[in-house]
Amino acid sequence: MAEFTQLSLHVPEPAVRPGGQPDFSTVKIPKAGSVPRPDVDAAPETIRDLAYSIIRVLNREGEAVGPWAGLLSDDDLLTGLRNMMKLRAFDARMLMAQRQGKTSFYMQHLGEEAVACAFRKALAKGDMNFPTYRQAGLLIADDYPMVEMMNQIFSNESDPLRGRQLPVMYSSKEHGFFTISGNLATQYVQAVGWAMASAIKNDTRIAAAWIGDGSTAESDFHSALVFASTYKAPVVLNIVNNQWAISTFQGIARGGSGTFAARGLGFGIPALRVDGNDYLAVYAVARWAVERARLNLGPTLIEYVTYRVGAHSTSDDPSAYRPKTESEAWPLGDPVLRLKKHLIVQGAWSEERHAQAEAEIMDEVIQAQKQAEAHGTLQAGGKPSVRDIFEGVYAEMPAHILRQRQKAGY
Repeated sequence: MAEFTQLSLHVPEPAVRPGGQPDFSTVKIPKAGSVPRPDVDAAPETIRDLAYSIIRVLNREGEAVGPWAGLLSDDDLLTGLRNMMKLRAFDARMLMAQRQGKTSFYMQHLGEEAVACAFRKALAKGDMNFPTYRQAGLLIADDYPMVEMMNQIFSNESDPLRGRQLPVMYSSKEHGFFTISGNLATQYVQAVGWAMASAIKNDTRIAAAWIGDGSTAESDFHSALVFASTYKAPVVLNIVNNQWAISTFQGIARGGSGTFAARGLGFGIPALRVDGNDYLAVYAVARWAVERARLNLGPTLIEYVTYRVGAHSTSDDPSAYRPKTESEAWPLGDPVLRLKKHLIVQGAWSEERHAQAEAEIMDEVIQAQKQAEAHGTLQAGGKPSVRDIFEGVYAEMPAHILRQRQKAGY
């Protein structure tokens, strides 16, 4: 009888564990400006290499170089810098509020601010994002009121969602921000379906889907790619690769594909990787993909290579699964500091003006927090009415729900 080799199971392991020396040697970073910019109508098979490289605009000297540069004015970039600074200050205050018991839960964006803030500037009024819980920059960059965001986080009497969503799961049709789903990856198929509906109605609006690296292992991710590629839906499929799911390194979800962007190639979808900590590069790639969608050229998949500096959420302790100094070793740097350096090189900014802006922005955030807390927090003050549980769910309230409301005294 033939002898067979004993089988073994391969379980991917991160390069380093807590206590070890951070190692990002596997992140191959091309020179800024070296990745070509294809025509917007390029056939997917002709740009396969873009799924394995990283598009970068800002070099280490803070200069904008290469074919993806030159799309934003200094004024545009100053607005982008302030948006990222505002999101960072907002995070700091809300994290503190959670530690003080004013809300049950919070999720930071530290290190990932450029991804959502820059992407939003490539969209038009009426386009719809289907985000995860780490794209609040889409709202900040669209001037959504911080007070409203805080009201939602505190679940107070002025919470626009009336206490029916977890903190940080915002929703605003006016600002193109579809209600966040706590069930990961569901928003991907929803975005594709929304985009297909827009095309069926001969509308002009496009959709953007958002997902994290870990959630690409969900079946909804793959289902969305099937429908998007088959029907050439006007949608931008975004993957934020911040290296870690809640406590699992990105290699588990990536499998043997090499990169997350490469997943799109098997579906015939143009796929690009971009430096997610380079505001200029994120905007340039987003604009390219948005233009493809508007020209009826179908979906584009974008992988943003970035790093989650903070914990996954206030319920997480990253020191249990990665070295404490790992964020300092991240080779693509800090998105705020990189854009700041570029604007100083341009002569449009200075260290003094930056320090002043930090103080002004923090004061603005603190004032917004005071307004929100006047309406209540988790521990004190006004809260949504129990009646709100029953409202806004059905166009016509069924009899059994009406009886439940009456029994509750409303």
